[in-house]
Amino acid sequence: MKMTGLCTNLVLLAFISASVADVGDFTPCLQFFYKSWPPKGLAGTPICQRYNNMYQFATLYSRPRRSAWFSAYLYSVPTGKRPKASWKYEPQLAYPSADGNMVPFLPGPVDMNIVESQAVSLDYINSTFSCGHLNPSLHHQTYQCRSATFTLTNVVPQKRWSNDGPWEVLELTVNKTMATYCLGEAYIVTGIMPYQKEEHWMKNRVAVPEYLWSAYCCPNYNQSIPDRLKDAFPTFAAIGRNDPNSTEEIVPIDKTAKKEYRGYDVKQMSLDSLEMYLKDRFNTVISVFNEQCG
Repeated sequence: MKMTGLCTNLVLLAFISASVADVGDFTPCLQFFYKSWPPKGLAGTPICQRYNNMYQFATLYSRPRRSAWFSAYLYSVPTGKRPKASWKYEPQLAYPSADGNMVPFLPGPVDMNIVESQAVSLDYINSTFSCGHLNPSLHHQTYQCRSATFTLTNVVPQKRWSNDGPWEVLELTVNKTMATYCLGEAYIVTGIMPYQKEEHWMKNRVAVPEYLWSAYCCPNYNQSIPDRLKDAFPTFAAIGRNDPNSTEEIVPIDKTAKKEYRGYDVKQMSLDSLEMYLKDRFNTVISVFNEQCG
């Protein structure tokens, strides 16, 4: 399997772009988008996620919500164990002239400018939510690439029964499908859908999504894929519930699911269908991939 877009190949780019801010412009990290084309239709703060002087992935962040709209990344076949969670923050959200590398939270009080500008570890501690990765460590090869996903600008408040249940199954399924059948670059974008009528908040600070969504674009794939996966290439999409009390118009509930996972279902669908639901929720046209990965 050929996966050339590993973040380990991007060391030089971070140094070439050292004079460019990592927050506010996707220009330094357009390589994480199909045909260098970020999703259209959503407004937010672009972040080129840099770790150890290497661009790792891209995030569209919402400052008012203190959470991401989406993260975009290149898939690579994972190796080794999942890194221990060492949560980080984005210094340029608090101090625009700061170094662009994400920084681990240290023990003790957190700078108030950082607290005001983004989510911090205390927001998630003793809450009813887990840190839900948009760009999961599972979809990356090297330890450094996987470690870089543990930044709070890449997570949203996600119910544990979604995160450890149907949504994890989706991430595992995408991992297996990409590793087996995708022959070139695999571009993945994972984002959220807010509540339609009234925002829900974690500790009155971080906005909670009603749904998570994900889509991939693999333009070069094995033409001998089994019939059951014919509709999974070159694009595939899914929406997952983050609230068991949400209505069932978008994602129905499997009444036969295990009790703890009931109401956190994930529905697989075409890219067209995903964009239709996004348009309905955001009241504007949302385009995830350039020419729908064409």
